[in-house]
Amino acid sequence: MTRYQHLATLLAERIEQGLYRSGERLPSVRNLSSEHGVSISTVQQAYHILEDRQLISPQPRSGYFVTPQKSQPPVPALTRPAQRPVEITQWDAVLEQLTGREDAGSIAFGSGFPDVTQATIKPLWREMSRIVQHQESEILGYDCINGKQVLREQIARLMLDSRCVVTPDDIVVTTGCHEALSIAIRAVCEAGDIVAVESPCFHGTMQMLRAFGIKVVEIPTDSETGISVEALELALEQWPIKAVILVPTCNNPLGFIMPDARKKAVLNLAQRFDIAIIEDDVYGELAYEYPRPMTIKSLDVDGRVLLCSSFSKTLAPGLRVGWIVPGRYFDRAMHMKYIVTGSTTTFTQMAVAEFVRNGHYHRHLRRMRQHYQRNLDIFTCWVRHYFPCGICVSRPQGGFLMWIELPEEIDIVPISEVLRQHNIRIAVGSLLSASGKYRNCMRLNYALPFNTTTETALRDMGELISQVFENS
Repeated sequence: MTRYQHLATLLAERIEQGLYRSGERLPSVRNLSSEHGVSISTVQQAYHILEDRQLISPQPRSGYFVTPQKSQPPVPALTRPAQRPVEITQWDAVLEQLTGREDAGSIAFGSGFPDVTQATIKPLWREMSRIVQHQESEILGYDCINGKQVLREQIARLMLDSRCVVTPDDIVVTTGCHEALSIAIRAVCEAGDIVAVESPCFHGTMQMLRAFGIKVVEIPTDSETGISVEALELALEQWPIKAVILVPTCNNPLGFIMPDARKKAVLNLAQRFDIAIIEDDVYGELAYEYPRPMTIKSLDVDGRVLLCSSFSKTLAPGLRVGWIVPGRYFDRAMHMKYIVTGSTTTFTQMAVAEFVRNGHYHRHLRRMRQHYQRNLDIFTCWVRHYFPCGICVSRPQGGFLMWIELPEEIDIVPISEVLRQHNIRIAVGSLLSASGKYRNCMRLNYALPFNTTTETALRDMGELISQVFENS
């Protein structure tokens, strides 16, 4: 973190703590420069960051003042889905959301797309160029089903950060985390089975379950601590559930990190009822805390946890490089891999392996964690400023997705149609529910650049929602 970023963070904390009150004049640039032993330009850059975040505002010939702020919105309450097996709907809405990626002029607040513009990703292009020039014959051939040995070795080393000890032979490389999840589901379930999921839950996972003829029980989930262990236990006692699917670290869409004690409790339930756990860790490396949180897989002693992840959210989704550690289901997972895609693209596997091996990946992760955490502060300020009172906003502990809950009388679905006409796309909450709940909620991607275009779109969204709220 640079000096001006550090100073901006310090001043922001003082504002949040009330040490500088709403409307109060801040110290002059010269006074802050003297107090902190930094240059005048450093103070000016720090003030510009706070101005971008709308924490302060300049007044001609008077200096900078704390911007009057709305109170911090509360976090969403524990979700309360229908706790019975249901068939999954929403495919048409999900398909429409996916086809919207082709609209180049749209502002994609609803996507799960990371920021791929940072300079720390450039060494990856150099690795790709070198491989194309010197290993042409290898990248044009088939790879073995479980992936390049050199990549699996690097993944095994990366997993040590989450306290997970595996060997390269325990890992199967996949075409992104999407394929890893698909393999995991088919390795443990059949048509007609029942699976438990968090609520809300990633729409891609639910559409896989729908395609495989599997019903789901949505389990109440807390926006700060994750799935309710008590509700999960009750569901396991009532229904013949085969597996539970979780995103316990940097959850999509709520952003929480499940406490270690709750991870252990979920694993204990899985052992007691003899079910599998499918752990989606695709955002896990983007946790703002360091070292990153442990996975449930790291606690697994009998191979019942199938861990799925990829480089799609940490590097770029177009690489299509993911992996699964299927534990006791390894043989079935290998069979599923073979019948679906066979081998994974060799070129990107080789490039990513070298990117990680040469130390570029950890530098990139450090940069992205800081970048997304800063974006979160800015986007939260914008949401608080432009959206109506009465909203609830999640407080992500990692990743780049936040969950916004509006008053129940507001239906986001028709609002999203109006926004689409203005090239603003959002992910309505009903996409992330098996039964179409959460029509008053949305998922927001804050990996987008914080520029005038993004802020204006968010302001327009807030104004439209405020109009609907006033007329309801």
